[in-house]
Amino acid sequence: MTSNAIRGIRRKKSSLSEVKIAVLGGPGVGKSALIVRFLTKRYIGEYDHQAEQRYRNELLVDNEPVLFEILDTCSKSMDALPSSEVIAWADGFLLVYSITDRQSFNWVKRVRLHIAERKGRGGLSAATTLTPTPQVPSGVGGDVSPTNLGPPMVLLGNKADMVHLRQVSTEEGEILAKDLECSFSEVAASEQVHQVASAFHELFREVQNVRKRSKTSLLDRVLGAKATRIYVRGKSDSALPKD
Repeated sequence: MTSNAIRGIRRKKSSLSEVKIAVLGGPGVGKSALIVRFLTKRYIGEYDHQAEQRYRNELLVDNEPVLFEILDTCSKSMDALPSSEVIAWADGFLLVYSITDRQSFNWVKRVRLHIAERKGRGGLSAATTLTPTPQVPSGVGGDVSPTNLGPPMVLLGNKADMVHLRQVSTEEGEILAKDLECSFSEVAASEQVHQVASAFHELFREVQNVRKRSKTSLLDRVLGAKATRIYVRGKSDSALPKD
């Protein structure tokens, strides 16, 4: 292998993007089936794990390699919410409910406020909405803090092949996604491969967008602070000695 080829491989490995995704949803909504469908393209209908499971796999998104680390959370009941450790660990959240289970949809509405209290949107309380509140710029080049960009999310209504048992309408999912300011789709893990993969890909893109905006915001503040310091050290014309 030539030295140029080796350098090319090293560059590719060093530029590998990584993303940590927590898949959240109530019991029985099909979280594990969605994850396995995405990672292996296979469908397994029955899972009986009693603890969280973590998967790592390298896949292509927009023809670029991405290392996905996916946490399959294990909700024991509709009263259980993800821990602070899970929320702090994840770069983005895939929120899953079943269109055949009204309780699972209500669970997602609760968990989005739970996440907002702990990670995102400027520390909002459960009583507030999830719409970001612009901050007053601090100094020259001030910008909205990266913590106010909000955690990246994608909303999925699973089991779309079971429309005869539907309890949650498509319109309700669209309204919730609008409140969350995230993408939304109804999928069937048992039948669809591309649609399931698209949801994970979209969440990765959202994570990357937040990262880019955070870097830009930080750079603006750094450059703004430097400009402010330079200005403060200077003297005005009126302070110069007269001839």
